[in-house]
Amino acid sequence: MSETVHVPLGDRAYDVVVGDGLLAEAGARIAPLISGRKHVAVVSDETVAALHLDTLRAGLAEAGISLSVLTLPPGEATKCWAELERVVEWLLAEKIERRDVVIALGGGVIGDLVGFAAAILRRGVRFVQLPTSLLAQVDSSVGGKTGINSPRGKNLVGAFHQPSLVLADTGVLGTLKPRDYLAGYGEVVKYGLLGDADFFQWLETHGARSAGGDMAARIRLVTHSVQMKADIVVRDETEQGDRALLNLGHTFCHALEAATGYSQRLLHGEGVAVGCALAFELSARLGLCSQEDPSRVRAHLREMNMKVDLSDIEGDLPDADALLELMAQDKKVLDGQLRFILARGIGEAFVTSDVPREAVRELLNDALAARRG
Repeated sequence: MSETVHVPLGDRAYDVVVGDGLLAEAGARIAPLISGRKHVAVVSDETVAALHLDTLRAGLAEAGISLSVLTLPPGEATKCWAELERVVEWLLAEKIERRDVVIALGGGVIGDLVGFAAAILRRGVRFVQLPTSLLAQVDSSVGGKTGINSPRGKNLVGAFHQPSLVLADTGVLGTLKPRDYLAGYGEVVKYGLLGDADFFQWLETHGARSAGGDMAARIRLVTHSVQMKADIVVRDETEQGDRALLNLGHTFCHALEAATGYSQRLLHGEGVAVGCALAFELSARLGLCSQEDPSRVRAHLREMNMKVDLSDIEGDLPDADALLELMAQDKKVLDGQLRFILARGIGEAFVTSDVPREAVRELLNDALAARRG
């Protein structure tokens, strides 16, 4: 059983296939993309490769496709200049040409890094996303955003480079640790909150079943999230307008990730969940939505055993002014003005620069005070 979401971007259009067992079918699905030698270059991380590389290798072999493999250290620290250079030089050593295919097998870190390497290698080679985390399946593998982190902030160096195909094998989600699955769920909740109240209501009923391993629920959850993202990407591929809605919760999230050193203290999807809760609280304080909305958001995140408050983040955090300074490094800053994604209600997000800095400072001070108390 699989579902296909088509991303219609003209000559850069591609399919996102969602279903159980897709790694084993990778050869048959990737073969139509290969016009030269039946060989692909696969980049993965050590953890994912140990779990899934053999399945991919067998799937490719069924279609007569050979592969060479580069494995990198797992973790956010891999999204850096040094590892980007390592990937690019390896691909050049492998004599990868524009008509060849590079495969990113892994979570968001591998997808972003390998996609960026593919974007700049020979001014653009084709690549296929095989996302192995829930976060990558519903978010980072779709839409063509690629890049690495800078010491000055997250994803500040990158390019838009669309994949040729995305195979989201929901079967591999069963190998995720509960914390990693729930981190990805933070991005799923975001879709309902930004533009689909009915989907958020569905998640309130079925979210726990998906976390518990219900495959039908997982396929629907991933497919619906991908469809929502694809619709937005088609309207605004390079984030000039509507696509910024996908950053709901991310202005807070990226500052908190920087404050925690992009470490295991706070996974990206956990930061998104905390950021969404803060964005809805800020919206309520500004009179944009009812206080019931942030309460409902927080209740669902709590029910899913997710991080919701700053008090859920272990270790020290900087003060409100320092967090505001970290927000000022965000890519969404325009003419020095912070842009926030706020909401008039669940499913009704919008982008605005008209947010009093003092209101954000007060919100952060209160959240930090609750953490201390």
